[in-house]
Amino acid sequence: MADDRFVRDISTLRLRDAERAGGKGANMGELVAARLPVPPGFVLLRDAYEHSMQAGGVVAELSALHREALSDVADTARLTEVCERLRALVDKAGIAPEVKEAVLAAYRALGTNTPVAVRSSATGEDSRDASFAGMNRTITNVVGESALLDAIAQCWASLFSPRVVTYRASRGFTADPAMAVVVQQMINSQKAGVAFTADPSTGSRDRVVIEAAFGLGEVVVSGSVEPDTYVVDKETLAVVDVRVGQQDFKIIRGADGHDMRVELTPQEADARVLDDDEVRVIARLAITVEQHHGSPQDTEWAIDAGRAYLVQARPITTLDHPAADEPVVLARGLAAAPGTASGPVRILDGPDQGDQLAEGEVLVAAMTNPDWLPTIRRAAALVTDTGGMTCHAAIVARELGVPCVVGTRTATRDLHDGTTVTVDGSRGRVLSGRVTAPVTVREPAAPAAEPAAAVTATKIYVNLAMPDAAESVAAQHVDGVGLLRAEFMLTEALSGRHPRDLIAYGEQATLVDAMATSVGRIGAAFAPRPVVYRATDFRSNEFRGLRGGEAYEPVEHNPMIGYRGCYRYIREPDLFALELQALARVREQYPNVHLMIPFVRTRWELEQCLSLIDASPLGRQRGLHRWVMAEVPSVVFWLPEYIGMGIDGVSIGSNDLTQLMLGVDRDSEICAELFDESDGAVLEAIGQIIRTARKFGITSSLCGQAPSTKPAFAEHLVNMGITSVSVNPDAVDAARRVIAAAERRMLLEAAVTRDHRHPG
Repeated sequence: MADDRFVRDISTLRLRDAERAGGKGANMGELVAARLPVPPGFVLLRDAYEHSMQAGGVVAELSALHREALSDVADTARLTEVCERLRALVDKAGIAPEVKEAVLAAYRALGTNTPVAVRSSATGEDSRDASFAGMNRTITNVVGESALLDAIAQCWASLFSPRVVTYRASRGFTADPAMAVVVQQMINSQKAGVAFTADPSTGSRDRVVIEAAFGLGEVVVSGSVEPDTYVVDKETLAVVDVRVGQQDFKIIRGADGHDMRVELTPQEADARVLDDDEVRVIARLAITVEQHHGSPQDTEWAIDAGRAYLVQARPITTLDHPAADEPVVLARGLAAAPGTASGPVRILDGPDQGDQLAEGEVLVAAMTNPDWLPTIRRAAALVTDTGGMTCHAAIVARELGVPCVVGTRTATRDLHDGTTVTVDGSRGRVLSGRVTAPVTVREPAAPAAEPAAAVTATKIYVNLAMPDAAESVAAQHVDGVGLLRAEFMLTEALSGRHPRDLIAYGEQATLVDAMATSVGRIGAAFAPRPVVYRATDFRSNEFRGLRGGEAYEPVEHNPMIGYRGCYRYIREPDLFALELQALARVREQYPNVHLMIPFVRTRWELEQCLSLIDASPLGRQRGLHRWVMAEVPSVVFWLPEYIGMGIDGVSIGSNDLTQLMLGVDRDSEICAELFDESDGAVLEAIGQIIRTARKFGITSSLCGQAPSTKPAFAEHLVNMGITSVSVNPDAVDAARRVIAAAERRMLLEAAVTRDHRHPG
């Protein structure tokens, strides 16, 4: 195994390794990480160069002569002389024995006498600001251990060619240079070239420009032939322009392993290098590289035996056209929480890695659960692979005011740590770079004095999950809290521990105290307006994600319709009793807080649950309203029975009700278009629930965003006679406007009908 102090396999490198592996080496590692076709190889790190120069005793003299060379760039003769002395010092030092041993071990791992390309990867190369393109040495078709060591020495020496020193001086690079070296298995290319993901001549980012030649790609990079040029529409991959170049010869690998020039016949010289299918393959690879890095890329490619490989990639450094400012769409998903925010990407596998997220970074995860809450609070924005508009990430992000895109499917692969992106939560996009946009407000602010909020007969409640925003939301024109989610407060109050883990250690009082404090803060902020507390409705998979949860939670194939809600309370009455105890303590000061039971499936389970409430300190308090969530279609049938058992409020959970009426997983990004609260079957079920509530004189409400975004849906609710709607804080004003308009139309229609019945 090669010594990783000096040698690293390309597949282990990432952009964070650029300081040691150089831009080229780090970029190649990123291509491997993106699962792109890259020839195998390794990188001789800059440490190998520095160690060899140190062991050779030439470091001080190299430094002094390099400073002298930088000051002599205007004197060509003097610069040439100093550079020759610098290269002689590198040759004198040679390759240190331990470095040589590491290199040969890595080379032998590629096979016996494998032909390789040896490319320089100097510090600062292939970055956004300096490409050093083609300046340091690249040596192809290197075969054998002796030839490899000689090629590495030549690459090192090329640090001090006159043109490299002159370029370095022009860019203000005064530090002593060092070099990593990329060694990759040679591709015996029949065709090769470059691909730009933005037009170098115009800066346009809506096309890919490909240059191609027969044989090895060095003829394109060096400019020794006129390559074919192909222009591809980036959106459709249509080949929109073809220009066949004039190529009199090609370079191939000869039988002796060395480069060989082969003259082309007139017919070959006039033929296209790539057909349309090959052009599209190259374009797709280049676009994938751009998406991976989040910026336009200059890539080098080769085709061997019909397969395309990428052999190099670097940012394009010469886009001066205004179009270059246009961002690249790196990922698309569902617009889950509005607003835009920019920051570096931080990909996390689980909430236990939350301390790795710095303030202002964009959190990217496969999915989230309530245990992610402390991390989401610090994020500038949130992006997930999975989830629908009603998943945990979407709900929490909307309440916290964190721009969020869910259901991207591949964000954890397409985005990369440290890359600056802009999350557009209003349009479901993740864009490259920092896109200028209004500052995202993290917590809802009090409404402006003008215009005055509309007055509605239908009450406008808010959904809340955390106490932090209670005071600012309560300052808005809202009538109370229609849905106070317990599970998020529980997660934060217990620092991510499973409640049974506390019980196991006799820490029940901690749970009660923490929940009473959180709920009490919200009760105080909204008093005397009602606050409807929904008892904890974790699903088993979410409970398992809490610390210690695996010891207590079952593994279910479909937890969305599994062990949750009302049934869980009667199976675990001791845990439910602690929640009721906390709520009873809150109501001693804030009697405006009431209780709602979620996911009620049958009459008998609700009957047992209400018995538990009645036997608790909470049940003995006067004025407590007992609500049920209408999420399971069976409630349409059982609601009259529930009311007879003492239920005096029903809140329609439109997300779960739609899910179960239509048989579509509400968290599925794949089936998102099937999820429609306005479907006729769902509306009929909602109508029956509201009509039953009106008949028996109890409060009816609906929790969801649809009333604020779908005027027709809101009008249905008003016409049905719903008592209230409960929306997220950011949708309060929109919901009130829509509801007010629906009420005005209903009154107008009633007046017109009355006039028709009683003309004159």
